[in-house]
Amino acid sequence: MSTGSLKHPLFARFYTRLSAVMEPEIGEYRSELTEGLAGRVLEVGAGNGMNFSHYGGGVDEVVAIEPEPYLRERAIEAAEAATPRISVIEASATALPFDDDSFDTVVFCLVLCSIDDPAKALSEARRVLKPGGSMRFLEHVRSSKPAKARFQSFLDRSGIWPRMAGGCTCSRDTVAAIRSAGFEITDLKGMPIGPRWSHTNPHVAGRAESPYGV
Repeated sequence: MSTGSLKHPLFARFYTRLSAVMEPEIGEYRSELTEGLAGRVLEVGAGNGMNFSHYGGGVDEVVAIEPEPYLRERAIEAAEAATPRISVIEASATALPFDDDSFDTVVFCLVLCSIDDPAKALSEARRVLKPGGSMRFLEHVRSSKPAKARFQSFLDRSGIWPRMAGGCTCSRDTVAAIRSAGFEITDLKGMPIGPRWSHTNPHVAGRAESPYGV
């Protein structure tokens, strides 16, 4: 993501339909992801805005970035019905257009799998977090089972899954990437989302803090 624009028109429309179907299952996890948030929140890769209805009254403002035009338009529509003030803009996760120490929380939800440079995106998240701020995440990750992990890697290397799923990858060790970016993970748990055999399982959710200013 060298720019703020990223077009996946077919996948964007499929994802919009799929996310609505999956909301009865995933909705409770979205609520856990956003529980207790306050102040100013940055959501990276908001998609079609499925998280917006889960933000509580303690949040003063949500700034959401989404590079895909169709999804961004759907997110803007979702923002209009949300409780907190939410603005949706076109921007890149790897070059956030915000000052240092701008946000109380940064949220990543089912997006680190598709960012072309997740290490840079996580570095940018640390940069824009205020001292004492935190990061929340809900992501699908590389399996701990060797055979499945090899299959996930094959799908990514071959380009089969990324081409089908708008740049999504299924073999990233996202938890290790978060730690490598300098975050201290303070809460981490597996999330039973979807069939266990799926190549986009397992899922994890958690909270992390940056060691400086804590």
